[in-house]
Amino acid sequence: MPFSDLFLKGLDLMKKKIIFLTCLCMAVTGVLSSCGDTESSSVSEGSTSVEETSAEVSTEKSETVETSVEEVTEGQSETDEISKEDDEENYNTGDASLDDPRNQDEIGENELLVVSFGTSFNDSRRLTIGAIEDDFETAFPDYSVRRAFTSNIIIDHVNSRDGVLIDDVQTALQRAVDNGVKNLVVQPTHLMNGFEYNDLVDEVAQYADAFEKVTFGEPLLTSDEDFKEVEQAVVDWTSDYDDGETAICFMGHGTEADSNGVYAKMQEMLTADGYSNYFVGTVEAEPSLDDVLSAVQAGDYKRVVLEPLMVVAGDHANNDMAGDEEDSWKTAFESAGYEVECVIRGLGECEDVRNIYVEHAQTAIEKASE
Repeated sequence: MPFSDLFLKGLDLMKKKIIFLTCLCMAVTGVLSSCGDTESSSVSEGSTSVEETSAEVSTEKSETVETSVEEVTEGQSETDEISKEDDEENYNTGDASLDDPRNQDEIGENELLVVSFGTSFNDSRRLTIGAIEDDFETAFPDYSVRRAFTSNIIIDHVNSRDGVLIDDVQTALQRAVDNGVKNLVVQPTHLMNGFEYNDLVDEVAQYADAFEKVTFGEPLLTSDEDFKEVEQAVVDWTSDYDDGETAICFMGHGTEADSNGVYAKMQEMLTADGYSNYFVGTVEAEPSLDDVLSAVQAGDYKRVVLEPLMVVAGDHANNDMAGDEEDSWKTAFESAGYEVECVIRGLGECEDVRNIYVEHAQTAIEKASE
């Protein structure tokens, strides 16, 4: 074979090796740089790129690349999971055995199903969601009170960590069917009528034919009267901090749904009613932390009290609000020169707030009796 042909063939082999090594590096780099919720999609895209390019090299080399990607992905996933579990075990959230998951059978014909997003913070779950459920049992002795969470991530975590299994909505509904429930009243502990509340209505609708009657209680902030009652409840609850020099700031969750307007409405009511040192913001929407901080700085306050405007005091309250991280509310106000006190308690601990839920459940039960 002429030297020129040998030279060209050598170049061709070298090019193929370079392509192969480049693809392998890109795939591994894509896997190692992925994390959290985006990990699966990043690996998937990296794998597709490797398969398409490797086809130009050889089937054998393509399989080698895919195997390498799978091995790295599996190792990274296990590392992330172990790290996550280690982080979660650093939290002391209380004794799960003190809380009643309310997943018992022998329900009877009348069930009041209390549906919450849920929390893995055991003490807060018992003192908020559990307290609401206790009040329902007292107020409605003819109904069996049962629990369901909409977050399967929380359900799985509590079960894995504490050995306590809480029903998700589908399991709770099937439990009601299996127990021969005729009248089902669903009372959510949601703050507002948002995406999650709508999803709950749709999920229950799939089981509607299994019961004689199904009625829904309203979320906490629904009517104008609800807003007035919640406003008065939180003002009374925080009156000890209202000394004229303290800004009292409530942190809500926030949502992309139109119902996010409840936070601005609550702020407007507080201001209009003379509670000018009360401020409302959210973690994930508007008003933002920056909005609240600017509003506080416009006044003459020496001290700031932070409190969650959430039914439970879980991860957001303990970390986004009261954590020591750079982006927490506590850190932001301290950096602005304020003395900060964090009150970590959910609205479910407030008796006046729980009474509103009882009123909503009462209305739903009355509808069931019509």
